[in-house]
Amino acid sequence: MKRISRHHIDTALQFSRYAAVGMMNTLLTLGIIFICKGLFHVNPWISNAAGYVAGFINSFIWNKLWVFRSHNNMMREALKFCIGFGICYVLQFAVTWTLTELTPLQDMSWQLPGFLLSGYAVATLIGMMVYTGANFIFNRMVTFR
Repeated sequence: MKRISRHHIDTALQFSRYAAVGMMNTLLTLGIIFICKGLFHVNPWISNAAGYVAGFINSFIWNKLWVFRSHNNMMREALKFCIGFGICYVLQFAVTWTLTELTPLQDMSWQLPGFLLSGYAVATLIGMMVYTGANFIFNRMVTFR
């Protein structure tokens, strides 16, 4: 039986922390959007931008301090974090667009209990998984190295 290396365990734990930060960001982003729009009646697009900015800043801070435990130059890492976000977003968009527009997935849907799952929704979920994996790798190997 092959033994799991300490490196693989550390990477799995780091990815678990990364996933936890991602879930926290999702809740924070949605919370800010709903509070701004619903409670304070802020324009929906401004509410959306405020939510995403808050999530982005939150993500950078938690990834730097907790996930990757980096003590390097904050401004340099912030710039790399922005670049990584851009690259991974474009990759995610390309995957989602390709699956939606160039495969039979665009014409498919599945009726599940309580809702309809479209091909676009499946493509979006796959794109999100690609984004998550690519962004973790980029941040691990480039941003917080």
